[in-house]
Amino acid sequence: MNFPRSAKRQSAELCLSSTNLQTGSALALARCLWRSALMSIRLPEFSDIEDAAKRIAPWAVVTPLLESPALNARMGTRVLLKAEPFQRTGSFKFRGACNRILLIPAAERKRGVIAFSSGNHAQGVAAAAGLFDLPATIVMPADAPRTKIENTRGYGAKVVTYDRKREDREAIARKIQEETGATLIKPFDDPFIVAGQGTAGLEMAAQARAAGADIGRVFIPASGGGLASGTALAFGHISPATKVISVEPEAYESMALSLAKGARTMAPADKPSMADALQSPFSGEVPFAVAKQYLSGGVTVTDDALARAVSYAVRVLKIVVEPGGAAGLAALLSSNRRDKAETMGVVLSGGNADPETLADCCARFPQP
Repeated sequence: MNFPRSAKRQSAELCLSSTNLQTGSALALARCLWRSALMSIRLPEFSDIEDAAKRIAPWAVVTPLLESPALNARMGTRVLLKAEPFQRTGSFKFRGACNRILLIPAAERKRGVIAFSSGNHAQGVAAAAGLFDLPATIVMPADAPRTKIENTRGYGAKVVTYDRKREDREAIARKIQEETGATLIKPFDDPFIVAGQGTAGLEMAAQARAAGADIGRVFIPASGGGLASGTALAFGHISPATKVISVEPEAYESMALSLAKGARTMAPADKPSMADALQSPFSGEVPFAVAKQYLSGGVTVTDDALARAVSYAVRVLKIVVEPGGAAGLAALLSSNRRDKAETMGVVLSGGNADPETLADCCARFPQP
């Protein structure tokens, strides 16, 4: 969706004139400006996901699509699980980070990269940067899971911590970027990050088809929306009948609220969630623009549902999944809808949980 500059300007002028003359509505004006703004940003296309898949193929893992007889029996239908904990760094985030870093011009790579993240994007950027000998600085909240901070340092990145309640991570990253000239690798609001994350959906759709399955619904964790929108874009072209549904923790349901209102909407973010990876109060501008076209809806899950899903993954599926990564499974297990004719899909997006978190979830729900 790249428009020539004159077209963008003409569209904005026409939109503003029409709004002022016909309605005088502040809401209509806001929506009009939003539509005009979309014309000035580059949105990922399906071909970008295909290109990303080829670009990252030498380094990214083609993660398995798993099936559990026990889960099938519980849900009364076939369930297919895309297991991103088996991806390099333990989450899908490596996909987007690797794709974006490979697109940095050679002359700029020596300046390194910088990112801000609560953990999984941090590890993805650090690992990808290390593969290509780029210096990396990651701005992380001081209260991020210990495993994520340690792993990020282990991949060779410099970690700068901050207080998420009192400090602005983007301002910190911007200052460092100004001082070093490093390339900012955004966690989700970048078309090439979305395309990279969409490779998970590309794989999942192809793997399901190879398994003789047509997936009816896919539950997928969402925070800024990069994975959810990228996966929805992939399915929208490979399997248009599949409904892709975002899953967010309570108080951080920005994507669900935004889809319902038709405009980016801030979530309350008035209480912490055990899903540390999903605590973004806003969906990204690029992801939401894609989601509006391809996502079928959004649901929310409680911390109890997340903890139960983590316990179920460990005890029954024998997979380590972090709370945020288990959001899709939590939505599935909480769903009252049963249709034996509909194959269900779940993206398990990450497995970087502290042992203490896993133990607590398993203790709280010994029979999940």
